[in-house]
Amino acid sequence: MPQLGLGVWKASNEEVISAIHKALEVGYRSIDTAAAYKNEEGVGKALRDSGLPREALFITTKLWNDDQKRPREALLESMEKLQLDYLDLYLMHWPVPAIDHYVEAWENMIDLQKQGLIKSIGVCNFQI
Repeated sequence: MPQLGLGVWKASNEEVISAIHKALEVGYRSIDTAAAYKNEEGVGKALRDSGLPREALFITTKLWNDDQKRPREALLESMEKLQLDYLDLYLMHWPVPAIDHYVEAWENMIDLQKQGLIKSIGVCNFQI
C-alpha cells in the first residue's frame, strides 16, 4: 500500500480524469474513490488511459450504506465502472447501526475477499 494517495471525493468524472492523470504523472499510485462519490467511471477511464500495469496501482473504493444488503452486487458494479478485475482495498464506508446490516455486510466482504475479488477489506468512519 503506497504511503501517499489521491482521494477524489466531491470531484466530477471529468475532474477526476484530469486529477488522476496528473497524479499518476508525478508518481502517485494509490487512488481512493467510493460508490457514493459517483465518479468511479472517471477513475476507471483515467486508470485505463494511464497505460500503467494494474499491479503498479493500489485502488480503493467503498461499500455505501444503501448497499450493505447487497455487497457482492455493489462490488461488481464498482469493479465494472472502475474497469478492474479486482480491488486492492474495499472499505465499508459508514456503519448504520439503526439499520443493523453492517455485520452481515462485513461477513459478505470477507467472503468476497476469499473469492479473490478484493485483496484487503476494512472499515472507515466508525466511531469508537
